[in-house]
Amino acid sequence: MKFHLAAAASSFLCAVAAMPALAQTPALDPEEMMVKTADPGIEIYVRNKRPANMTSFRPEQTVLYVHGATYPSETAFDLKLDGLSWMEYIASRGYDVWLLDLRGYGKSTRPPEMADKPEANPPIVRGDTAVKDIGTAVDFILQKRNIARLNLLGWSWGTTLMATYTTQNPQKVERLALYAPAWIRQTASLVQAGPGPVPSYRMVNREQAKQRWYTGVAEDKKADLIPAGWFDAWADATFATDSVGAKMNPPVVRAPNGVVADGAEFFGAGKPYYDPAKITVPTLLVVAEWDRDTPPYMAQTLFPLLVNSPGKRMVGLAEGTHSIIMERNRLKLFEAVQAFLDEAKRS
Repeated sequence: MKFHLAAAASSFLCAVAAMPALAQTPALDPEEMMVKTADPGIEIYVRNKRPANMTSFRPEQTVLYVHGATYPSETAFDLKLDGLSWMEYIASRGYDVWLLDLRGYGKSTRPPEMADKPEANPPIVRGDTAVKDIGTAVDFILQKRNIARLNLLGWSWGTTLMATYTTQNPQKVERLALYAPAWIRQTASLVQAGPGPVPSYRMVNREQAKQRWYTGVAEDKKADLIPAGWFDAWADATFATDSVGAKMNPPVVRAPNGVVADGAEFFGAGKPYYDPAKITVPTLLVVAEWDRDTPPYMAQTLFPLLVNSPGKRMVGLAEGTHSIIMERNRLKLFEAVQAFLDEAKRS
């Protein structure tokens, strides 16, 4: 079993480490588009960034990212902090990088139930629907690039979805990277829908988002966790993606509750959502020590169940939360995932 604890870096060291990456970043071509799904009226948003001089495409250098339970992909994965996003970090290293917003999130179509009161309908965008959206995005990319496979990268709920898709479509997946992997719960979920029947969607305001982010962080560590201005940059970008929620007082982000219903039925009830033994591609699990959404015990439990994943590994990151992607130690996450992806390019 491979488990590495990355030493915490100071914010100064992180800034220094980022400087060469910024200095050497090649010109990137951005592109965004809406992709039709099999469901009438539902389109999913995808964004692409790649080196401007990239003219050929290969499975090992193609990456698709999907978000977690509450917020869309682009406001974390492609959020420029200190002038660089994670999406650009990967693309600048010679990758064709894509992100996806599932239906109900970000720039993708909101299901019609989200125009009604939350309690008027059952939970929407269950896992099977979300996995179909991933399949739509994967097939779109494979056809557009004329390749047979690609790498998948998921965060939080996205790890469950990407892993599930991989068990169903192993021939289309090169490598699987799971950041903050979810698994069977021993602790309560921080994504709550309140008492009573689970409504179709939930609403999260800025203060609730901040409180959830800091859960599990010692008081003497909170001040240095997120560099000045980074939380506001993320929140401003994220809450602007929901034009309806932005008009409420206080402003909110609306998020489908399919994930909450799935969580109660599966991980929260002690049942797996997918069979890890059916994952037959190289797999990375990476988790931060202060993560209370998907605590490290989840990755530690899941890892030995990946019995058919060649070259599997697990990486632990010091002094970070579920959202280390936007914290002072974010480069440790970037480096861990990049090293895993680069292995396929070198082989």
